[in-house]
Amino acid sequence: MNKEILQLEPVSVWNNFSKLNAVPRPSKKEERVIAFAMDFGMALGLETFTDEVGNVIIRKPATKGMEHKKMVTLQSHLDMVHQKNADTTFDFDTEGIRMRIDGDWVKAEGTTLGADNGMGVAAIMALLESAAIEHPALEALFTIDEETGMTGAFGLKGGILKGELLLNLDTEEDDEIDIGCAGGIDVTAKRSYNEKSSVHGDIGYRIVVNGLKGGHSGMDIIKGLGNANKIMNRVLFAGMAFHMRIGNLEGGSLRNAIPRESTCLINIDKKQEIAFVEAVTKVADAIKKELTFIEPNLEINISPVKASKKVMGLGAQGKFIKGMYAALNGVYAMSATIPDLVETSNNIARVQVKEGAITIGCLTRSSVETSKMDLANSLKSVFELAGFEVDFSGSYPGWNPNPNSKILAVTKGIYKDLFKEEARVVACHAGLECGILGQNYPDMDMISFGPTILGAHSPDERVSISSVQKFWKFLLEVLKHTP
Repeated sequence: MNKEILQLEPVSVWNNFSKLNAVPRPSKKEERVIAFAMDFGMALGLETFTDEVGNVIIRKPATKGMEHKKMVTLQSHLDMVHQKNADTTFDFDTEGIRMRIDGDWVKAEGTTLGADNGMGVAAIMALLESAAIEHPALEALFTIDEETGMTGAFGLKGGILKGELLLNLDTEEDDEIDIGCAGGIDVTAKRSYNEKSSVHGDIGYRIVVNGLKGGHSGMDIIKGLGNANKIMNRVLFAGMAFHMRIGNLEGGSLRNAIPRESTCLINIDKKQEIAFVEAVTKVADAIKKELTFIEPNLEINISPVKASKKVMGLGAQGKFIKGMYAALNGVYAMSATIPDLVETSNNIARVQVKEGAITIGCLTRSSVETSKMDLANSLKSVFELAGFEVDFSGSYPGWNPNPNSKILAVTKGIYKDLFKEEARVVACHAGLECGILGQNYPDMDMISFGPTILGAHSPDERVSISSVQKFWKFLLEVLKHTP
């Protein structure tokens, strides 16, 4: 770890972020970070406990003169997205994040940084341990598994929280105050296929798509970034004319990350080799030209390898490739009420073809429940026509904006006083936990804000140092002036 990070301002926030990033904390494997948060709260002598699903709650009394104010719940999630570059050697289950400073940015060495949502967690920790900061009674809510199902928020029962105001510290533009978000649903398509023995004389090729930016499948979907799974499918579609057979395919990983890489092994008749390579290279060059401005580092490499012993039958292969071609990826609809907001989208996040089984994993998002299900049913129809069985799971609601929120009015005024400009009041095309928490706490007044984080859910993730300073200053003023 770069020791200079420990000297950044605000020192308490960066020190806590460094301590947090030393703890492996993948979604659904949060035992160590839960213990870390529990030890932190108990060492301060504060009321500290977990609920039945593993969320950590820590309470701190108000400072002198602030006892009359409403209790504020400060909320962030403990888990982080684990993504790394293909050439980076790193074990997320055992290693802490390796960080470095690059100008105004803190980045990680070839992996995700964990600023989403580690900066929020670190800020809350700094507040809990401070003896000098003025604040009303505080209730820290550290949720688990936000990134792969929001099971922490779903599992938090009514009656546990005491706060009347909730500050979610999980947004990624420091000039925004968020008052709404999209809901989502996982769409999973599966089918089996009969493996065929390769034909004598066939030769093998490996096709690799990499060099894409990736990113957050909600916040970044509007950018038109390349999706490795869809790019690979275009290449395979071109290869179908040459009696190509797929051996196996691995593309993407997490549903909430735009896939950056895909690898496929295929067999072809040696007599077709020259024509195949020419045709596929032509398509690859066309794709790179289309995306040259948005994805300048995109690579599509085709290289000879040993032929696969087992391949997919032509019937199943044709349905798979055509089904993938027809399935929507990207923006489906823009909001009719909020300018420049994506209403509904889909990310074809994970594709696996292996040992007689195909699995396609999507994350469909929308701020309108009926539109979310409309797109989910469209995907279901496409994949069922291609012979897949389709399952819906992990559905979570959006967060309906409340423009009349009292805490919103307070924070807008504070932002303008501090920074001499109006904050942008927005809704986002990502899944925040506020919508879920609001189901069991319907009277809680909620907003969300945070520092500027770019490239979340990708190894390009970075957080602005000056923005963290701005965020911290804003947060302290908000706590001074809450109702």
